[in-house]
Amino acid sequence: MAATVLQATTLAAGLQARQLFDAVEVDQARFVIVSVPIGSSGTKAQLQIYEQIDPRRRACFETSGSNPVAVAPLLGTFDFTGICRRYIDSQGYSARVGGEDLGSTYRFVVRKVGNDNLLMASPAGGAGGKPEMLVGRTDGTAGPTAFLAFRLEPGWRVMRRAYGGRALGHVYLYRDGWPAGDAQTGTAPAPASPTAAANREAQVSAQVPPVPPVR
Repeated sequence: MAATVLQATTLAAGLQARQLFDAVEVDQARFVIVSVPIGSSGTKAQLQIYEQIDPRRRACFETSGSNPVAVAPLLGTFDFTGICRRYIDSQGYSARVGGEDLGSTYRFVVRKVGNDNLLMASPAGGAGGKPEMLVGRTDGTAGPTAFLAFRLEPGWRVMRRAYGGRALGHVYLYRDGWPAGDAQTGTAPAPASPTAAANREAQVSAQVPPVPPVR
């Protein structure tokens, strides 16, 4: 009975978010999707997203190298108010597929597999039966404290959450429709063919309360 109530509540919350929020396009070049290490052991990482609001002012981040691409989070060295935005958890980002806001049913997980970091979309509690799929990868690893850029899998892009035509300070990792193919679970192999990779994509996020509008 309790599980049934929880599932019904979760589904209702997802439906409400779908009805409340829209997704609007953004300039992809102003964003970087980052695997940020947790601690200094190199065994765990989390998702963060950095945005350059005003490209005419100080750079919020720099990227260098390839396979993987290293990210220097320059916004941590100055007062970036009005210049940059940093989205560090489910209050600032969530997943969306077409018209379906997945903020209450999915969460993002960074999973280290072999010589790669995979950004996974995993069903949250009460979202049984939903697929887990691949959203992005770093195409390699570096030192245990390195910040690395995720390369989003085909079909994924950044969009902004909007309410009543008004842009909000919350972004989506978004795709137009659910990816075809079987869900990828747990420990997937790192490199794969483009077709196989495209069949292992997905989205995620924890419950996301409404956020204030962009200023």
